[in-house]
Amino acid sequence: MSALLDRSAAPRHCVAIEATDARHLAAAKKRLDAAQRRWLEANGFDASPGTSILLADAQGKPARVLVGVDANDPLAALAALPMTLPEGTYQLAAEGVALDPVQAALGWALGAYQFTRYRKAKRAPATLAVDAATLAAAQPLAGATALVRDLVNTPTEDMGPKQLGEAIAQLGKAHKAKVRDWVGDELLKANFPTIHAVGRASHRAPRLVELSWGKQQHPRLVIVGKGVCFDTGGLDLKPSDGMRWMKKDMGGAAHAIALAQLVMQAKLPVQLTLLVPAVENAVGGNALRPGEVVVTRAGLSVEIDNTDAEGRLVLCDAMAYGAEQKPELMIDFATLTGAARVALGPDLPALFGNDDALADAALAAGRAVNDPLWRLPLWRPYRRMLDSYLADFANAGPSRHAGAITAALYLERFVPDGLPWLHLDTYAWNDGDRPGRPRGGEAMGLRALFVLLQQRYGKG
Repeated sequence: MSALLDRSAAPRHCVAIEATDARHLAAAKKRLDAAQRRWLEANGFDASPGTSILLADAQGKPARVLVGVDANDPLAALAALPMTLPEGTYQLAAEGVALDPVQAALGWALGAYQFTRYRKAKRAPATLAVDAATLAAAQPLAGATALVRDLVNTPTEDMGPKQLGEAIAQLGKAHKAKVRDWVGDELLKANFPTIHAVGRASHRAPRLVELSWGKQQHPRLVIVGKGVCFDTGGLDLKPSDGMRWMKKDMGGAAHAIALAQLVMQAKLPVQLTLLVPAVENAVGGNALRPGEVVVTRAGLSVEIDNTDAEGRLVLCDAMAYGAEQKPELMIDFATLTGAARVALGPDLPALFGNDDALADAALAAGRAVNDPLWRLPLWRPYRRMLDSYLADFANAGPSRHAGAITAALYLERFVPDGLPWLHLDTYAWNDGDRPGRPRGGEAMGLRALFVLLQQRYGKG
């Protein structure tokens, strides 16, 4: 059963869900009969955010749900209900606290998500009936978020570079897009040396996957995603606790794929290029060594200070290739640095941009759809932290300061002057369970940037 349903196809009787809070609770009680009010009192329902109670009619059948909400967080308002209410069809009541219908429906859909590749669903979620416009707005966002979660949650054995490429190929087939890739030594022949260098030690060949879609007369948009399907750290090996969840190091690619899906579903008037460098950063006899110098696609030489700073290496060749297409905008997503998490915690992706108006628009879009971003500066004096004595610069340095900023500054060197560019350093993961935010892979910044693109390019 789908978590969202067009109201025109819903059963005649849907159980009403009334959103309330402490200020509106008295009015909500007046709409109940005496037995329901007694039940409310007996259970101590006080309309605190996240609380809910199911009320029955005189025959003992579900009649109404009261849910405590924070009006400032409509995405979370209904998120706990799909898996806690009995199976059946519900709808948001007209009475009570007014909620944004799209945000409320999306929160419901996100709360209904279950990853079922390796075990059966715990139960079927309850269904929310909504109007056609709300369904049309919420369903693609829910689907894109589920795509990110599914890709990130899948262990590397089933989501290596080849499988990540297959996911892009499936997306291309669904939207009649052109997909091609460069695999293994083809990367060297096509001048993608850093992608090859990072992935060459794995038994799974590294690759760069390109999806192209849209009409030539439309402005070109390039979206790049870091696809490190597992990150051991390379010869600069991670400790076990740092390696445990590195299946999620392709979270940037998952976001890029999902954003491309949203762009194509919405038929935005752009000429889209999606680029995903997909590798496994493994240890082997031919692994990339600290101290080596790699000449990138852009012709800039990079000293390998640390093999665990590999994400920026695979991204830089893909970004250089994307820039050659002379796009009107370039966006990249990456689970790039632990430093961003230290600075902002797990819920706030770090946003970097070389255009203030563009970055401000992205921040505003995130606020509008409860998908927050936080901007960090491209503080160019910190470029000195990546100085190299024998190459143009290094991929990392001895200082532990400003790690997210220096990583972004590394990427910026591959963005030509005058090309608007946004970089999201995202966690792509929930460490624990919250309503609408189950433990595991998570989309963070995806909705914000899709709204930005809708505002920038219109809906066609």
